Amino acid sequence: MNRSARAFWLRSPGHGEIRDVRLPAPGEGEVLVRALWSGVSRGTETLVFRGGVPHSQREVMRAPFQDGDFPGPVKYGYLSVGIVEEGPAELAGRTVFCLYPHQSRYVVTAGAVTPVPGDVPASRAVLAGTVETAVNALWDAAPLVGDRIAVIGGGMIGCSVAALLARFPGVRLQLVDADPARAEVAAALGVDFASPAGALGDCDLVVHASATEQGLARALELLRPEGTVVELSWYGDRHVTLPLGEAFHSRRLSLRGSQVGTVSPARADRTYADRLALALDLLADPTLDALITGESAFEELPEVMPRLASGELPALCHRIRYHD
Repeated sequence: MNRSARAFWLRSPGHGEIRDVRLPAPGEGEVLVRALWSGVSRGTETLVFRGGVPHSQREVMRAPFQDGDFPGPVKYGYLSVGIVEEGPAELAGRTVFCLYPHQSRYVVTAGAVTPVPGDVPASRAVLAGTVETAVNALWDAAPLVGDRIAVIGGGMIGCSVAALLARFPGVRLQLVDADPARAEVAAALGVDFASPAGALGDCDLVVHASATEQGLARALELLRPEGTVVELSWYGDRHVTLPLGEAFHSRRLSLRGSQVGTVSPARADRTYADRLALALDLLADPTLDALITGESAFEELPEVMPRLASGELPALCHRIRYHD
């Protein structure tokens, strides 16, 4: 079996490279995976690429199979789909998802991979980590039938949350973004779109994912009295200012954080594996293909990442294609 591999590394902030890797033979209870696709989680990965992880958060922000340390050199990423080339009989030849960085082949424990359901294309399964974040956010948010809801931020996470909320009966739902081009994605997901100025107020729930203080301030403005904002944005080393001295107290508003690193306490009986398996099941819906807005070959990643980080290459999920 082929024991060679190639991996994408952040050599230093703003500078990526592809390195050769020699793999060990998989031991008992391990699998050798040949990557088919991986996904660039644009918000978090471009923040890492720019060197924006605060010193205080460097341990919290570590990916499950990260090599190296922030700010670099570091091998980072967590959206990989591949074929099991070697491993236990029940996994051999299966298409699997793994929270692994961008690498052409890798060896992990069998428990670190999750089989992709037969009705989910491997090319769509790269969204599993993002949809898993959306699942956890909605476990935290606990939306109800008939709620008035806004999702602010039409990026990868916000669109995933909106796509799942669109399945709730009776909700009034808007995806809110300053970029009018996001209206096309919203339409593909079956969700109404609004600019920040045109968004409907009196919301029971606002999910914020724009990673801007303007977006978070607008989220508070859109709430009804005693409404809740669930904050999904990761700000890295940036400080955020909020107007908490205005109507925040008199209207008894709530602001709470949600982070995929911990399973929501509202579902304490579920494991990380349960949550990921649910996300993969939800990816049977072909409308979620709207979240994949670009594709490049693996060999192009050192040139693609700076363009994603600068915004020159706009994207929700940018998919990476592997070849031997």
